[in-house]
Amino acid sequence: MNTTNQTNLQDREAAWAKQRRVVEQSLARRHAAERRFRGLGLSGVIFGLAMVALLFVTILAKGLPAFWQATIPVEIYFDPQIIEVEQRPGLLPGESAAQLREREMAWQTQLTMSNWNRLIENALLEFVPEAADSRAELRRLVTSGERFRLRDMVVADPSLIGKRVRLDLLADANIDVWLKGNIDRDLSDSQQQLSAKLRQWADDLYARDVIRMSFSTTLFTNTDSRSSLASAGLAGALAGSLYMMLIVILLAVPVGVASAIYLQEFAPRNKFTDLIEVNINNLAAVPSIIFGLLGAAVFINWFKMPLSAPIVGGLVLSLMTLPTVIIATRSALQAIPPSIRQAALGIGASKMQTIFHHVLPLALPGILTGAIIGVAQAIGETAPLLLIGMSAFVAAVPATPFDQSTALPVQIYLWQGNELRNFFEARTSAAIIVLLSVMITLNAFAIWLRKRFEKRW
Repeated sequence: MNTTNQTNLQDREAAWAKQRRVVEQSLARRHAAERRFRGLGLSGVIFGLAMVALLFVTILAKGLPAFWQATIPVEIYFDPQIIEVEQRPGLLPGESAAQLREREMAWQTQLTMSNWNRLIENALLEFVPEAADSRAELRRLVTSGERFRLRDMVVADPSLIGKRVRLDLLADANIDVWLKGNIDRDLSDSQQQLSAKLRQWADDLYARDVIRMSFSTTLFTNTDSRSSLASAGLAGALAGSLYMMLIVILLAVPVGVASAIYLQEFAPRNKFTDLIEVNINNLAAVPSIIFGLLGAAVFINWFKMPLSAPIVGGLVLSLMTLPTVIIATRSALQAIPPSIRQAALGIGASKMQTIFHHVLPLALPGILTGAIIGVAQAIGETAPLLLIGMSAFVAAVPATPFDQSTALPVQIYLWQGNELRNFFEARTSAAIIVLLSVMITLNAFAIWLRKRFEKRW
């Protein structure tokens, strides 16, 4: 009997040991699978962050040098013998405003006929006296748009005639890329964009600190230019983007929030509202270029709104942003516990008071976050703006949303296709940095608003 009991005990111990080994092996497999899953997840996060970091490093490496541009500090003498112009006309007794404007235009035309290039040449000859017989070649050190800058200065202040003014003239785009090393210096003269004499002058002036790399304020104050590439800037594109952003904020955000509040809190649950919700979700997934086609067909062809105007771009982007704002607002409202509504109704508040006095303030951080992120996303869109004509060349800052303009994403698209790749590749990256800065600022503002209202409520 004792032998039988001992045998049964040994069998049970063997079974338990076998079961324990099975459990240990199962736990080991599960722990290994968990470690693999964590490793894969961590690897995915690291890989994503590495790609984002690589993108930002690449853009910064290419774009930051464009914020510094070759300039030539010179003293311009507004020689009266070169600027042969009469005194600026003033209002005569009995003269109408139209007659004064006519004489003013004639005076400006006469001023335009002056040889402004000669003023630049005379200033440069102080540093390169041996170029007296090569004035046309010497003038190529400076971008062609600087002569119009001198003209505009005199138009604004005719008393400059006969005076000396210290100015920083922009070097030509080819000079800029040559000094920055963006051109292979070992190429033969036939393959170089600059003559041997001009390259020698540029290197000599740069070595003597006559030509300097200064922070490019013109990148932010000038509009785009095709004749004077070194003068090309983002002022017009920035103004156009700001106008469109303002229109999106004034239209898409209030309409989207109001629509979401009605659908979530007041609309009856039936097939019609279900159809609306399905269409809103579908619109959020529609490619942005479709909204561009809609804007071209409706706002331009039907309503005859101006082509390439921020008002049209803002309306198109508002339509594109509406679904995002509605979905984000509804999600924020759904996150509010039902007890808030029940408590407000229980103390006698009406449906309207419950929503606007209790639910909406609590949902405000999420609503603002979704709205601002939607606006930031709209600012980076390019395809719909191309279809409404905002890719046209516009050399002026829009004064109103109805004036012709371009936008930052479109300006980036135009610059990346410019034939002078050595110069505009860096400018394109600089414009991307500006656009990313605007979008990051908007996202940071959304986070700040969310934190502020979370603390308040």
